[in-house]
Amino acid sequence: MRIISGKYKGKRFDVPHSFKARPTTDFAKESLFNVLVNNFVDFYDEPCALDLFCGTGSISLELLSRGCSSVIGVEKDYKHWQYLKKICMQLGDSNWKPLHADVFKYLERATDKFDIIFADPPYALKNIGEIPDIIFHKDLLVPGGIFILEHGKDQDFSKHPRFTSHREYGSVNFSFFEGV
Repeated sequence: MRIISGKYKGKRFDVPHSFKARPTTDFAKESLFNVLVNNFVDFYDEPCALDLFCGTGSISLELLSRGCSSVIGVEKDYKHWQYLKKICMQLGDSNWKPLHADVFKYLERATDKFDIIFADPPYALKNIGEIPDIIFHKDLLVPGGIFILEHGKDQDFSKHPRFTSHREYGSVNFSFFEGV
């Protein structure tokens, strides 16, 4: 796993082979950040971000590297969280906070607002369709904030009232939703 751009550009981290999580491919990640930079986010404004189902930390690290003032990464799997903490300590960047928690329980208690929320749940997660509703019901995005949901090809979120666009990169799909 490598960081594509920003202050940590080129840094690589070895993801243990035993991990169940798969990092977002470099191609999909680079395409995602091109869409964000060109359409939604000015990283010079130091946005705050939330990375749900953080997994290997690939997206959190890219957000952090590009200038987010705060990135919270929520990961349920203890081994993955330990790995995230290890990387966080190696970087020594206090703007990244990996949390060991169930995403749905975290969202129940969440009160902070974010400029960017990214979620990469397991594609087979039964209640994946509830995630956008939870985000917007809890009012977790600032006005004009962006929520990105990574999902498989079988999900279609185009009927959601906050849906703005969809991008597909191989087997990786991103649906974009905007806060009001």
